[in-house]
Amino acid sequence: MKQALAGIRVLDATQVMAGPFCTMLLGDLGADVVKVEPPGGDSTRTMAGSQGTESPGFWSINRNKRGIVLDLKHPSAQDVFRSLAARADILVENYRPGAMDALGLGYEELRKRNPGLIYASISGFGATGPYARRGGFDLVAQGMSGIMSVTGEAGLPPVKCGVPLTDLGAGLLALHAILAAHIHRLGTGEGQHVDTSLLEAGIALSIWESAQYFSGGGIPEPMGSAHRMFAPYQAIRCADGYITLGAANKKAWVRLAQALGRPDLVDKPEYADAGDRVRNRHDLAREIETVTASRPREYWLGRLEEAGVPCGPILDYEEVFADPQVQQRGMVQEMEHPSGGRIRVVGPAVKLSETPASLRRPSPRLGEHTEEVLREMGYTDEQIRALAASGAIALGPGR
Repeated sequence: MKQALAGIRVLDATQVMAGPFCTMLLGDLGADVVKVEPPGGDSTRTMAGSQGTESPGFWSINRNKRGIVLDLKHPSAQDVFRSLAARADILVENYRPGAMDALGLGYEELRKRNPGLIYASISGFGATGPYARRGGFDLVAQGMSGIMSVTGEAGLPPVKCGVPLTDLGAGLLALHAILAAHIHRLGTGEGQHVDTSLLEAGIALSIWESAQYFSGGGIPEPMGSAHRMFAPYQAIRCADGYITLGAANKKAWVRLAQALGRPDLVDKPEYADAGDRVRNRHDLAREIETVTASRPREYWLGRLEEAGVPCGPILDYEEVFADPQVQQRGMVQEMEHPSGGRIRVVGPAVKLSETPASLRRPSPRLGEHTEEVLREMGYTDEQIRALAASGAIALGPGR
């Protein structure tokens, strides 16, 4: 099977979420990703929810990678890393800014041997500015980027988005910049440094909120499931729970009113245009729910779909992964894992017609491919044994 990034070599010096997510996506597209871990391993190997000695969370974002162990505080391990970087097309790291430079493994040093290297750094706050040296976590970045100020219900304690939005966003932004830099290199042979952060990802994703603030609409506040630019566009109560509906334009609004048996709502001056409906969204939601609360969700989902009103159920993850659309789109896939047996993972979200993403190998056991990778670089068995004896490297299970 052809893959878009076949032949591209990626050196992955990342841990936890943002960086590993970025390199996983590169691996899904066919890149040869070599993940470098410290002697104790990526901390997510033993995070909460671990099964035995490893975490399903680690398995989920480290597929399609080979794994080696290098103690980067050891000079001999640094030499190995430099040799790997000299052969790499892309390097991704998510240490605090300055940490790789202190080890002699920063961009300016590595580009001397490999001018075409694309060196991507993902951090909490970016490589410059007064917060550059701070450690970054998704929770902190969600708070500082404004996301937590607009999440949840007004008047209640702040809550974060349920998924690690700034971690995943930073990984995606790094990916798109890496691929842009790769296209540039194809024409020029030049590599470059890519620098992004969790804070910037959170801000970059705040499209509607920044638009409201910049246009003089005031400081955005939390609105529960409602939308700050459209109404009705939120979760609505039915007799046996909630559904979502999105009447985000005039046509959908008229269809909704008709499907509810309340065409009179369209003529009410307080709901006359989009701005009116947003300003009066609380009253509008109450009027809608006086109708929808009389019948179960399935009734309203069928009626609204028939009327052409965007709507859907609110599913938990058991229901999500049992959904026929999710399954047909390949979003649930299975792999054999040496530690976990037959495991299920989330499949690639983007479908390419000619070079599809694929799942080719499970996440590596700690140090599983150290020997294999070093042999590819020309190290002899004697040299590998000497490096292992010195503590610069660690070999895989059973070695």
